Amino acid sequence: MIYTTEVQHMCPVAKGAYHGPAPIPEEGRWVQAKQISDISGFTHGVGWCAPQQGACKLTLNVKEGIIEEALVETLGCSGMTHSAAMASEILIGKTLLEALNTDLVCDAINTAMRELFLQIVYGRTQSAFSEDGLAVGASLEDLGKGLRSQVGTMFATKEKGPRYLEMAEGYCTRIALNKDDEIIGYEFINLGKMMDFIKKGDDANVAIEKAKGHYGQFENAVKYIDPRHE
Repeated sequence: MIYTTEVQHMCPVAKGAYHGPAPIPEEGRWVQAKQISDISGFTHGVGWCAPQQGACKLTLNVKEGIIEEALVETLGCSGMTHSAAMASEILIGKTLLEALNTDLVCDAINTAMRELFLQIVYGRTQSAFSEDGLAVGASLEDLGKGLRSQVGTMFATKEKGPRYLEMAEGYCTRIALNKDDEIIGYEFINLGKMMDFIKKGDDANVAIEKAKGHYGQFENAVKYIDPRHE
């Protein structure tokens, strides 16, 4: 270590008592985190790319500084899906610090990693006050049945009004309108359920009908429209 001449000629002054860092909540414990292996937690975060074309929701489960579980969900950019595939291989097994300083292929995923790092090292995780944290695999519960991300896609114009394209329940097939042409409900296909029916041997058309559902005052509509073609 090299000291400047000014520092070399200073007289020494004793440092006071060292109390360590302020403790942060981690998995039901208060921890004085001094190194990366002191960090544990389960949390979510969102990142975006520089042109803000796409976004990534990243979920990590960190145990003693190591990323044991990662869920990567992307939206708005076709290339991000392939980036997410690579990031899912890259992230697991790395320390939190390694992951922060690793190219995760997509700028939105990198940004999400930065946001999660801040949450985790400041003790702001979802599992901060949960004893022993969450089990590895907990992020799959976010996806629900069918293991599909919950996506909402709506399109609207001033001239023609809104179109519901996809809801958390599934792919929207029809919008229900009242006598004033106001939306009062919608029909959807749960694609996860549909694929499960097909895997079990159902004909595709039968599977579609079995996976259909509706929401709101769908059955009381005056007319129905296809949101993609009408």
